Amino acid sequence: MFTVTLLTNPETPVLDRATVESLRNAWGGGDAVWLEPGVAAEFALPVVPENRWQVWEDLQVLRVDLIVQKTEGRRKRMLIADMDSTMIQQECIDELADEAGVGAYVADITKRAMNGELDFEAALRERVGLLKGLPEAVIERVYRDRITFMPGGKALLATMKANGGYAALVSGGFTAFTARVAAALGFDENRANTLHAADGLLTGTVGEPILGKQAKLDALLEISARLGIDPAEAMAVGDGANDLAMLNRAGAGVALHAKPSVAAQCDIRVNHGDLTALLFLQGYAREDFAA
Repeated sequence: MFTVTLLTNPETPVLDRATVESLRNAWGGGDAVWLEPGVAAEFALPVVPENRWQVWEDLQVLRVDLIVQKTEGRRKRMLIADMDSTMIQQECIDELADEAGVGAYVADITKRAMNGELDFEAALRERVGLLKGLPEAVIERVYRDRITFMPGGKALLATMKANGGYAALVSGGFTAFTARVAAALGFDENRANTLHAADGLLTGTVGEPILGKQAKLDALLEISARLGIDPAEAMAVGDGANDLAMLNRAGAGVALHAKPSVAAQCDIRVNHGDLTALLFLQGYAREDFAA
């Protein structure tokens, strides 16, 4: 059996009963279950419809996401998440670069790297090199004044952990930020790259080896093995090309507000919902969310 989930942004609850019932009837699905009125609903289905992606495209116009997944095993025991533009709404290196006066230039490199147009490791070294001489104290100011959490993150972590889940933050960014974000949201561990500093200034170098696409996949495999679970029991979420290996190996790989080239390679695409979409996809209703 399969489960069809329809969802949208909780801030703009545009999912209506007519849309859900029309699709359910067209596909011959089971009774619709509303996980949150106006925001998320699901129904069972015996087979994956041939016109799945055409319907997905049609619903994008309505700002509604459509996901079809196997019903069995959809509630996961582990969350492994990217940080930049996933758990937070910014790219930390772009914010640091803005402080260094090279924001626009670095942001363009970041965009191309996340879209898979540039080698991630080389692009990171180039961008970090442009931060040379920036006071290390700027990191704390950037985190305090510029970084905002993606909506739904705290509910996602609290609910999965309340149901026995484990959460790992694995980023191609920097430990100076992942440590703070992990502590604020409740992650059990975090992995990222290390910015080098000397005499209170950034040196323009980063610790090697760089944590990139392969390291994210390795983290998924290593952590799941340590927990004694199969990677199929993990849900991964990210938005960039360096997340793809992790997304495609996890039992549920969620491309969240992802770059087009990344979303095209993932079956679970959330373009409109926030991080609570990851709970709806597992069958949690709003009343099931932990505080």
